[in-house]
Amino acid sequence: MAIYPQRVHHGGGDVGTKKNEKCVMNDRYPIPNINIGQVYDQRYSDSEVHYDKLGNLAGFFGRNMPVHRHDRFFQVHYVKSGTVRVYLDEQQYVESGPMFFFTPPTIPHSFVTEADSDGHVLTVRQQLIWQLIESDPGLALGPQLPPACVALDHLKPELQSEARRLTFLFEELRGEMSSGAAGHGAAVLSLTRLIMVSVLRLCANPLEATPTRREDLQIFHRFNALIEEHYLEHWALGRYAQAIGVTEARLNDVCRRIADLPSKRLVFERVMQEAKRLLLFTGSSANEICYLLGFRDPAYFSRFFQRNAEMTPGEYRQRHSGFR
Repeated sequence: MAIYPQRVHHGGGDVGTKKNEKCVMNDRYPIPNINIGQVYDQRYSDSEVHYDKLGNLAGFFGRNMPVHRHDRFFQVHYVKSGTVRVYLDEQQYVESGPMFFFTPPTIPHSFVTEADSDGHVLTVRQQLIWQLIESDPGLALGPQLPPACVALDHLKPELQSEARRLTFLFEELRGEMSSGAAGHGAAVLSLTRLIMVSVLRLCANPLEATPTRREDLQIFHRFNALIEEHYLEHWALGRYAQAIGVTEARLNDVCRRIADLPSKRLVFERVMQEAKRLLLFTGSSANEICYLLGFRDPAYFSRFFQRNAEMTPGEYRQRHSGFR
């Protein structure tokens, strides 16, 4: 059985992926690739597996995660509680926990979680998944693994035991990740393989996508792409709207309909993400970071950060010093 035609071997025996043409919104706004181990938690920059609680990642990236992709990594978001709006390759899903969504490498996706949503996020290097499928091709639904969104409470009775098993395994992985016991690495890999077996089994029962206006989704993605380009310049919302070719009111309406957030909040979250990254991964002072982010007044920057993070920049750096 042929698995993953986009898989290619390079001269040194390394494994990569061909460029997926869906990874580009247009020539000017490429969809960003996010490497969790480099952008978020550098302790795991070379690991096959990265795990964290959904709440921790949301605290860093914000509750609105703009469209992005993960080259060479599969990812599973398991949402225990709260509602999530998920966009997988332009298909929309709105579902409450317990649920999960599965994204193969290079698949563009974005999502918005509620403030009280929590769960697990597992990011796995693609070779580990391919090894599972090569050992048992029955885990794959076809020549390519598609993205999927699965609501656990909506599954047929005969699949409920698999859903409970997945929930148990994620809790076991969460506990193991905080353990320094002997065999930790082997335990993490074993639990990850078991989780991915359950995920692949359950992906055969995905939710149907919720209809959405393609034009609205394009406006939303374009807005997030412009934020990425210009957030350090502190553009006014009117300027973003003008660049997209819509009114400020229409832009705000689209953001509320798709992300359930006002347009200004999306800009603030991107500024906060960069502020947190600089606090965690550089030795720059809060004043230096203030100017790097385009603020003119350190006192105003400190108030802005505290209003959005409910702590000062110094407190944030101290509480999360383990990520450095």
